[in-house]
Amino acid sequence: MKTHELRDYLDQLLRTSEIQDYPNAFNGLQLDNGGEVTRIVAAVDACEAVIEQAITAKADLLLVHHGFLWGGAQRIEGALFRKLQKALTAGLAIYSSHLPLDAHPEFGNNAQLANAIGLINRRPFLEKSGTPIGWIGELELPREALRKRLARAVGRSVHLAPGGPEVTRSVAVVTGGAGSEVAAAARVGADTFITGEGPHASYVTAEEVGVNLFYAGHYATETFGVKALVAHLEQRFGIPGGFIDHPTGL
Repeated sequence: MKTHELRDYLDQLLRTSEIQDYPNAFNGLQLDNGGEVTRIVAAVDACEAVIEQAITAKADLLLVHHGFLWGGAQRIEGALFRKLQKALTAGLAIYSSHLPLDAHPEFGNNAQLANAIGLINRRPFLEKSGTPIGWIGELELPREALRKRLARAVGRSVHLAPGGPEVTRSVAVVTGGAGSEVAAAARVGADTFITGEGPHASYVTAEEVGVNLFYAGHYATETFGVKALVAHLEQRFGIPGGFIDHPTGL
């Protein structure tokens, strides 16, 4: 499949041009390879170690949640130079999707994690630049049982600020670093909020607003979207795909 054809498909699927994001997210095709895509690998971050593994896997498209242009205009030296040199030499294209992937109702990080924990009767929650990115729904479960279910879903232990009831009923989900939004979750009636990580103050805020706050890992909660997306592309277009796991532990 031609790289630009796959780019156009992903841009339309993810509404890339419609969803506003951080200025340096540069969602979409960040690096072209001027040719075709015969193998796709997905990862959370377009870091040097991941690019090297993608090249070893003989991929010609790397699909990521966090691209490599977050720093904005900068000198092309050091790690940025090495990443570009390696990718260009290997003919590796890089496609990044941040908030558009978070917000997608089927393949998004939030939708996929909500599915994994069994959240039902969901409705959108938490707008960013006019686009809802998270979900709030119903899940009646003992708090400790939810902790175990969430840990299985993300493949790691989760930390809990036990500010809410021992039995959850209204649960909000926003992956990544959204812990500071715990008060927003309380305002829409959530008794439990699941995210990846948050600032120190989010723990005591959860106690004070009466919400259980689960920190399930920034990296771990953002593996869902790229995995789902690469599986979709493999099924739809028959392009072999895979996932590169490079956890940060955060």
